[in-house]
Amino acid sequence: MSAAATAGTWKLGDLEVNRIGYGAMRLTGNGMMGNSDGTPVDRDAAVDLLHSAFEQGVNHIDTAAFYFSPLRSANEIINRALSSWHGDVVVVTKVGPARDPSGEWRYTVRPDQLRGQVEENLRQLGRDCLDVVNLRAGGPRTASIAEHFGALAELRDAGLVRHLGLSAVLPEHVAEAQTIAPVVCVQNSYGLDWRRADESGLVDLCGEQGIAFVPFFAVSGLRREAAAGREQDARVQAVAHAHNATPTQVRLAWTLHRGPHVLAIPGTRNPAHLAENIAAGVLRLTAEELALLDKPDGSIA
Repeated sequence: MSAAATAGTWKLGDLEVNRIGYGAMRLTGNGMMGNSDGTPVDRDAAVDLLHSAFEQGVNHIDTAAFYFSPLRSANEIINRALSSWHGDVVVVTKVGPARDPSGEWRYTVRPDQLRGQVEENLRQLGRDCLDVVNLRAGGPRTASIAEHFGALAELRDAGLVRHLGLSAVLPEHVAEAQTIAPVVCVQNSYGLDWRRADESGLVDLCGEQGIAFVPFFAVSGLRREAAAGREQDARVQAVAHAHNATPTQVRLAWTLHRGPHVLAIPGTRNPAHLAENIAAGVLRLTAEELALLDKPDGSIA
């Protein structure tokens, strides 16, 4: 069994993936804003990193066309890595927001503009059909996603997309989308420090409907795209010490313990951190440890 398979598998529609995947957001820099002030990531090193992930059993990558820095594109690097890899890897991308070639954000797009975004992902990834496309909504304040999701459903019917998902949504958005086309995954910000998807019932709703729930910022939490810092949560430190594990592994393990439908997509450019992230799938937390981590005040008393 590969390292990434130790946490089990889940299906995105008819595509079975290991629950430990890889998020490409940091592949070209620190977060979606790129690394304009830093040295561009070495392409060969980035490809080697992805190959290492594949060798350890990662077969689910999360990406987007807007993950780029001045000289590097995550999709281009993924394309290069997959062109020299012979195994099956499911690539999940997202549309909705966009960035122009200079990096400026365009958050509002019309439904008819989504085809261009899908085609851009196809070109960059070198594919004729995208495995999964998530519609990233404008956030909880978005009243309806029907027109935009309907546009993606038409692209699915046209053969450009295999499966559809959602990102940054509420339960009512999932219900609305399900009346238009099947939803195979929901990607929201979620982790020990940010549990809005528990408060809204979204995590449990996805489990009940057989939809994969895919948290982002599961490790960084409230730091979001900031660089990793020293673990400040005494609960996480205590559990990590008990298992001779890293705090990051504990945070990932806690997330995976939320249900068999919950996937993990931690991202990194560090090969050692990549191996640690994947190894989190074997970490089994006790009921007492889960109760400790679930304390709302963060105490260990």
